[in-house]
Amino acid sequence: MDKPLIIIIIIIILVGILFWAIQSGFLVNIFSGGVKPTSLPQGIVLFYGQGCPHCADVDEYIKTNNIDKKVQFIKLEVWYNKSNAALLTQIVQKCKISSGSVGIPFLYDGKNCLIGETDVINFFKNAANIKQ
Repeated sequence: MDKPLIIIIIIIILVGILFWAIQSGFLVNIFSGGVKPTSLPQGIVLFYGQGCPHCADVDEYIKTNNIDKKVQFIKLEVWYNKSNAALLTQIVQKCKISSGSVGIPFLYDGKNCLIGETDVINFFKNAANIKQ
């Protein structure tokens, strides 16, 4: 066989593989790290990072004031859990926040997005009706 024919066959095979990858969603899984978006949780969600000092301050406030006994919420770690990170990305988009201005701790109560230690602690202070 001559070289132009081999090159054409290789191109046709590559185009076929690319077409299959697009149609099957294989490329989406590769570029999203294999993480499929999940449905948004109901209620209050606190996103944190293991080892985050601001998150540790929020956690200390929660423990010191027994917030978990006064306010129902779930905590999701985002630095080491790709599914939780993907969920945080969904919520950030829903809240129309620039991804460059998002940090943790991050709290979502179903309609409001709060970023940072101070806002999250104030949220829990108000939700638990603490007068400090």
